[in-house]
Amino acid sequence: MRSPRTAAGRVTRALVALALVGGATIATQAPRPAAAAEPLRSLVPVPVSAQAVAGVTHTLSASTKIYTQAGSAPARAVGDYLAGVLRRSTGFPLPVADAPSQTPADGINLLLSGADSRVGDQGYQLDVAAGSVALRARTAAGLFGGVQTLRQLLPAKVESATVQEGPWTLPGANILDYPRFAHRGAMLDVARHFHPVDTVKRYIDQLALYKINYLHLHLTDDQGWRIVIDSWPRLATHGGSTQVGGGPGGYYTKDQYRDIVAYAASRHMTVVPEVDMPGHTNAALSSYAELNCNGVAPPLRTDIEVGYSSLCVGKEVTYRFVEDVIREIAELTPGPYFHIGGDEAHATNPADYQAFMNRVLPLVSKYGKRVMGWHEFVKTTTDTAAVPQYWGTTTSNETVAAAARRGNKVLMSPANKAYLDMKYNASTPLGLSWAGYIEVQTAYDWNPGAHVSGVGESAVLGVEAPLWTETIVTPDHIEFMAFPRLPVIAELGWSPWSTHDWNSFRTRLGAHGPRWQALGIDYYRSPQVPWDSGSGNPGTCAQPGWDRAAVYTGGTVVSHNGHKWTAKWWTQGEEPGTTGEWGVWRDDGPC
Repeated sequence: MRSPRTAAGRVTRALVALALVGGATIATQAPRPAAAAEPLRSLVPVPVSAQAVAGVTHTLSASTKIYTQAGSAPARAVGDYLAGVLRRSTGFPLPVADAPSQTPADGINLLLSGADSRVGDQGYQLDVAAGSVALRARTAAGLFGGVQTLRQLLPAKVESATVQEGPWTLPGANILDYPRFAHRGAMLDVARHFHPVDTVKRYIDQLALYKINYLHLHLTDDQGWRIVIDSWPRLATHGGSTQVGGGPGGYYTKDQYRDIVAYAASRHMTVVPEVDMPGHTNAALSSYAELNCNGVAPPLRTDIEVGYSSLCVGKEVTYRFVEDVIREIAELTPGPYFHIGGDEAHATNPADYQAFMNRVLPLVSKYGKRVMGWHEFVKTTTDTAAVPQYWGTTTSNETVAAAARRGNKVLMSPANKAYLDMKYNASTPLGLSWAGYIEVQTAYDWNPGAHVSGVGESAVLGVEAPLWTETIVTPDHIEFMAFPRLPVIAELGWSPWSTHDWNSFRTRLGAHGPRWQALGIDYYRSPQVPWDSGSGNPGTCAQPGWDRAAVYTGGTVVSHNGHKWTAKWWTQGEEPGTTGEWGVWRDDGPC
């Protein structure tokens, strides 16, 4: 259906024809209102397999218990997490106890045995029967992912922070699920605008809802340095003292960073720290004059310009500085990756860029990490363990394709598809538009496993949705730009490509509106998505539908729920003609 916004006001032909009576009376066969979206048909990401069990439901009650694999502390932690989610809204005590056996007892069972072998290390098997719910996986990460699906099977108000009225009923189901890609990430830029620990934790919780398992923190840039480095203290105290627009900035102490890492781990999410270099370094250059080739520290910058800064490649102090930074952050970060940026180094000539990477990349390995960077850096190395993150706006890139041929795995983040800071359209109050506008369908309509020529499915590590923060100041800003596009990228990373269907997805996504409202997430109400009004009929109009047998008089226009259908004469072409039949055009909208 073509939107009037993109088709100069033209309306699209509906599928239902109208009969015109006397030029003034329209006898309608109105479109039947969509059936209430069943929870099993509203899951995001869509599972590999989800089968309904007819006539079966399972209802939580005040006597429901949560059982976890006996003797497994990680499984017990997932059970405690689930209980914490459900207690707030149901008011039920939901005690967590060891499972008495491998046979599911009454209540909710989280077991690390008996799962289908296809679930792997991140998947799960969820079976909802009348007497019990059995969630099985091979790892606690798999259980945690299954818990997110279980939450979506319950009414949206289960996400409320206060006690709500039930019933709390799950539909009978047999679900088998596992991810397409092992790496499904989101990046938060805390350098352009600083975002405190509580904001990062809130975002972690939101990411976890959609099975995101990597949080990439962009910790440094021209506008700010956001983590304490003991051996170079002015990086934080001076380099972190401002932000875009001239605000107070901020930085994380080492304990605060550890807190973020631990909180992410409790949501089965791994932190990837990024220190961008050799460009995007003005905050560091301003903090220490000796890092500049001329020995003069430049002033701090609060604009959003890029490409003008560079560490001094020819000075040994540069590599002492870089090694200290890598060593101290690596010590705080248990995950496997260290992201060195490497993008937009326009102030570093190619020879110096190569020389810099020749010295720096081995330092990442020295401190036990696998190097990741924006895709430009991979031209400097033949190490197949290096991970280039593709952020380009084209579907061909020889540097990345050559790396894939060598055996490198590529992390896909095309800026014109996956960047959450791009505006939705020209009227979006936040964000930038240099990579184009990204409405929900634009974010959905690409295939990570075939997007870049020469980079096939087997060469793709996964996907990541970056959120740069030149215009993003508050948690509300983060939510508005991330939702609904973050779940879009999450599904591209998790679900089989065979399930990719825009019309199905937009309906499933629309059913999540009340869930986000219950969670207090301020999301963008895209007109491309049939948002559930909260009336219990996801994807349908909240007001009554037309009467199929009725005759509507008053011209060639019928209005309903803020939309109108206009009868016109049409041929097989899109525009009315002199021969053909009467049809109906509808203005686009969510219902």
